[in-house]
This record gives sequence, structure tokens and C-alpha cells, in this order.
Amino acid sequence: MTSTDELWSSKRILITGGAGFIGSTLALRLADLGAQVTVIDSLVPEYGGNLFNLRECEDRIRINYSDIRDTFSLKPLLTDVDILFNLAGQTSHMDSMSEPHTDLNINCGAQLNLLETCRRINPTIRIVFASTRQIYGKPHYLPVDEAHPISPVDINGIHKYAAEQYYGLYHSLYGIRSCILRLTNTIGPRMRIKDARQTFVGIWIRRLLEDDPIEVWGGEQLRDFNDVEDVVDALLTAAWNASSYGQVYNLGSVQRISLRQLAELMISLHGAGDLVIKDYPEERRKIDIGDYYSSHDKFSEITGWSPRIPLEQTLERTLAFYQSHRAPYL
Repeated sequence: MTSTDELWSSKRILITGGAGFIGSTLALRLADLGAQVTVIDSLVPEYGGNLFNLRECEDRIRINYSDIRDTFSLKPLLTDVDILFNLAGQTSHMDSMSEPHTDLNINCGAQLNLLETCRRINPTIRIVFASTRQIYGKPHYLPVDEAHPISPVDINGIHKYAAEQYYGLYHSLYGIRSCILRLTNTIGPRMRIKDARQTFVGIWIRRLLEDDPIEVWGGEQLRDFNDVEDVVDALLTAAWNASSYGQVYNLGSVQRISLRQLAELMISLHGAGDLVIKDYPEERRKIDIGDYYSSHDKFSEITGWSPRIPLEQTLERTLAFYQSHRAPYL
């Protein structure tokens, strides 16, 4: 259903954070499906926007260089839009601790501005909002489902959860049709690799490519991962499934792997490399959540979505991508 040209052809789509990792992958898919795509990105260097991500579809989409914190720029962009995929945000947990007010402005204030603008000028819009597993904090049980207590361990998690509450309120009071997807570790081509602001897997790939050892903090913590193409499938599915409006869903995978095993697998697939196990730095230990993996059963039961790409295949494709396109990401 979500992959047919007929469903998406000529639909007016807006993607915030559209030059970023997930947003650009979504933009490319929608352009291939014939949608009228506009992407918004501020291209703030720390937040992952990269115009190289859009090179394959730049002649088929419209790119607007603006910031979702700017209410005035949002008004014309949101007018007459059918579906908004809201992927813009500050994702670094450590940056949220060192710059909490910036995180507040992006992950809360801008979200409220966006919803209020939709309420005033485009109340029939459909919105899919990308949230994070980080809101759960340290798991009380595994796998983590949507009934798990909310107990963020950092500023980023608090602000993301506050934004979720805005979306829920605007759905229940004003009928703004929105769905919230709590993403787990999303990986794949186009992700940020120059540092660990977006995902630690990115910096691991950079270290492999530069013949430096992967630094594994701890090593035995379990994680689950989603291929970015599977996440795009989920975003498209959520946008059209009426049962998803007003709901919150986890994504996730049935594959679980320790950080040490993940590093070993990446080294094996790359054909070279080394790893070193280190203790967590003190500032990171305070917000480490230990083992974490999600249950995506609720979303799967409602929509039929399930992750289809094995972790090893994702890593192979991702490593090959950066071996061919290293320079634009460093």
C-alpha cells in the first residue's frame, strides 16, 4: 500500500530536517514515488544536514533553507501541505546536557510553534513525528513496550517527551492528525559519521575507514537496530494508516546484539580493523541506559509493518556507501 505510485503521486509533502540522514532517505523515496516534495533544513553544522544526501533527487524536490524555530518561515511552507514528516531536531544527548536551552528551543518550542501554525492555517494536515527511545531511560524490563514507564536520563529525552505531549494534546483538542514513532538506533547510508552526535555507529565507521581502532565503551550492553529503509517504510505506513492517528508506537528489531559483537561484526565485514574496550567516560556513564531493545509489536499489529533488512546486510551496504562517498561526510 505505502509503496504504490498511485498513493503518493502528486501529494504535497513537507519534510523537516530533510537534508539529514533519515529525512533525505525519505525524500529520495517519495521523489521516486512521484510526490511533490519540499524539504526544510537549517544546515546547522552540528545537526547532520548535508546537501550531498539529496544529490540523487535534487532536481525533483524543492529545498528550503530555513529553521523550524522561525515561525514566520513555516507559514508559507505549511500551507496546502498534505503530509508533514517532522524529522527536525537536536539529537545529541551530550549536547542537550551542555546546551539545554538550545535543546529546549528546538525540541519543544519549535514543535509547539509548528503545531500552532498547522492549527491556524492547515488543520487537515497529517503529521508523523519522529521521537526517540531515549524517553524511557533505563529499562525496567525488556523488550521495552509503549506501556513502559517514562523516565528520561538526559535533557534530550525530557524535551522529546514534552513534544510528544504537545502532539497528543493538539490531536485530542483540535483534531490535528498525528502519529508519533519512537525510533531506536537507526543506521544506514547518509548517516553522520564525522562524530557521535547522531549515532555511535557513525563514528565507528569513520574509525574503520581511517584505520583507527573502534572504541567500545563497556561492550556487553545489548542494542537493537533498524535499517533506515525500514524506518522510511514505517514513516510512510504511519502517514496513511488512520488507526495510527493520536497514537505512539515503538520501532525496533527482533535482532539484538552486544556492542562488542557489533564492533566485531563491522570489522569482519570491512575485512580489517581492531577494537579496544574502554570504561565509560564519567560524563557518559551518568546517562548510560545499559541494555536496551524495543518491542515493535503494537505498530506491527496495527499496520502490518515489520523490519525486513537484517543487520548484517545493513552494515554491508553502509560500509560500501562510505567507501565510495567518504569525503562529503568528514
